[in-house]
Amino acid sequence: MLTYAEMKAKMLEDPEVRAEYERIEREEMPMLDMILAARRESGLSQAQVAERMGTHASAVARLEAALVSGKHSPSLNTLQKYAKALGKRLEVHIV
Repeated sequence: MLTYAEMKAKMLEDPEVRAEYERIEREEMPMLDMILAARRESGLSQAQVAERMGTHASAVARLEAALVSGKHSPSLNTLQKYAKALGKRLEVHIV
């Protein structure tokens, strides 16, 4: 059985897999890290963020899990509510 590191190295030998991995690292991970760091910096729990957003803690947990997994793209409206709940604002830049 391969370890995680061995499996990752084996998968990254495929040029298509490597290209997608590098794209995610370059384009998506910094944004995801910033979003999740914002809640940590706010000192708020998922339940507190949910209360401020007018939703349930499970919805915030799903939102954060979706951001990390990349399986779901939340709407800008949802991200704006999340940012507002943290006392921040969402800015989108196209460069």
